[in-house]
Amino acid sequence: MNHWDQFLAPYKQAVDELKIKLKGMRTQFEQEHIHSPIEFVTGRVKPIASILDKATQKEIPLDQLETQMQDIAGLRMMCQFVDDIKKVVELLRMRNDFNIIEERDYISNNKPSGYRSYHVVIEYPVQTIHGEKKILCEIQIRTLAMNFWATIEHSLNYKYRGQFPEDIKMRLQRAAEAAFLLDEEMSEIREEIQEAQVYFTKNKEQHKNTRKKN
Repeated sequence: MNHWDQFLAPYKQAVDELKIKLKGMRTQFEQEHIHSPIEFVTGRVKPIASILDKATQKEIPLDQLETQMQDIAGLRMMCQFVDDIKKVVELLRMRNDFNIIEERDYISNNKPSGYRSYHVVIEYPVQTIHGEKKILCEIQIRTLAMNFWATIEHSLNYKYRGQFPEDIKMRLQRAAEAAFLLDEEMSEIREEIQEAQVYFTKNKEQHKNTRKKN
């Protein structure tokens, strides 16, 4: 495909706009001094080489990338607790600036590899000089522990091209289970953690206001 810059431009615009909007959701929680289910938000446009690799693996014709590849534009929303993921999904369902076209729950139904995450595929309208263009974008919502595991697994996947040696596969599965147990343990003490975070935030604001007065 020629003109990659032109093809990817609306995807970059979608990622930039969505990052601002989704980070804004977190800011609203902070302003009210209540626990935010969103820890932080990241986003990226899939590199050209990765697009071509996936198109080959999935047998997607290049002239059908816009309709058949859902994650050219991708965002990740990180949460502290598993329960926060449900809240974030509900917040996304309430928005009226994009349409949710698919949800995939890899937390209740984790992949055999151990991968856990919640995927929401949306159709997001981008305004261009040629008019409105609807972009497919995948939002991945996961805890910090899930993200740590997925990041390591992704790096290893590049080395082994998805064909993991049996011992590596077993160790990854054990690591995924350990990450899940960590999430469960943190959920058990979440009330204490949240109270401490609110206390810290309020005191930080008070300290800042005191410094301004002086």
